[in-house]
Amino acid sequence: MKKQELKTPYFMIDEDKLIANLEKAKLLKELSGVKLVLALKCFSTWGVFDIIKPYLDGTTSSGPFEVKLGYETFGGETHAYSVGYSEDDVREVADICDKLIFNSQSQLAAHRHIVEGKASIGLRLNPGVSYAGQDLANPARQFSRLGVQADHIKPEVFNDIDGVMFHMNCENKDVDAFTGLLDAISEQFGDHLNKLDWVSLGGGVFFTWPGYDIEKLAQALKAFSEKHGVQLYLEPGEAIITKTTDLVVTVVDIVENVKKTAIVDSATEAHRLDTLIYDEPASVLEASDNGEHEYVIGSCSCLAGDQFCVANFEQPLQIGQKLHIMDSAGYTMVKLNWFNGLKMPSIYCERSNGEIQMLNEFGYDDFKRSLSQWSVS
Repeated sequence: MKKQELKTPYFMIDEDKLIANLEKAKLLKELSGVKLVLALKCFSTWGVFDIIKPYLDGTTSSGPFEVKLGYETFGGETHAYSVGYSEDDVREVADICDKLIFNSQSQLAAHRHIVEGKASIGLRLNPGVSYAGQDLANPARQFSRLGVQADHIKPEVFNDIDGVMFHMNCENKDVDAFTGLLDAISEQFGDHLNKLDWVSLGGGVFFTWPGYDIEKLAQALKAFSEKHGVQLYLEPGEAIITKTTDLVVTVVDIVENVKKTAIVDSATEAHRLDTLIYDEPASVLEASDNGEHEYVIGSCSCLAGDQFCVANFEQPLQIGQKLHIMDSAGYTMVKLNWFNGLKMPSIYCERSNGEIQMLNEFGYDDFKRSLSQWSVS
């Protein structure tokens, strides 16, 4: 299978780039003693788990199906968390998870009897401090429903759990900011943490970002772990797959209304939803900051504001030309949808030996089946 023969749109995961991130994860583990579990809410493309499994300790989830997927396709430790479990949800995952983390004290009280003797029990705490670039993704935002606030905690609850989870970072590339959050947690909850076996510090710590001081992060994690006598976990998602994957598209038309728009055979609404949700423009491999030819890279959906970015190019774009929308792994494939009945991107992996491996492809039957299975007539 050759790249030039592949039909767009498609995702291409680069094994070598993925391994480069995983080697940094391995170093962090060795220096700090922290365990790392892959956040499936960010990336669940299990066709490349064979690459990731040797480096990480397991998976963590945000819903019952993710728990099952982690258990069946990844192995290692399977952590189960949800903002709101039904009793059926808890019964569905209790036998296959190693740790089950509740979001509230009321959920813990209602369902702990189902889990006891099967999995280690945890509770999510909200420290009231966080690092997040957007309020939409800020776990400590006003009126947050995520975790138990310090002034709401019943101290006796720590006698009935094995660990706690904090998730208070979103794309945090600042190791000093992270260690500041660690200090705040230690000061606020330290007496409680001393009674526990494990603490998860959640995800959003961007330790694979170029120039990130992994050794400094490792020292802080190790010191925290030793101070409170707990096994620490991090739940990386984006950090593992950042800069590993392109969404490859084709220019199908060029229209002009004051600005030129290159319309491609993909859409943020359907294939790269976070670009739209967070209003964070994508980056195009072929673009050039010094290019004289400016284009809006527009989606082929009917949503008026659906566009990937505005970019400059050294040469005019041509109909039929392929473009690579970079860094398109995190929160993309897990959010694909059938808006406008658009063709869903295929998923490939370029292995280290140059082989192109197909992981999945989608067709009309998948679209049709996602909407109804039976007719009422």
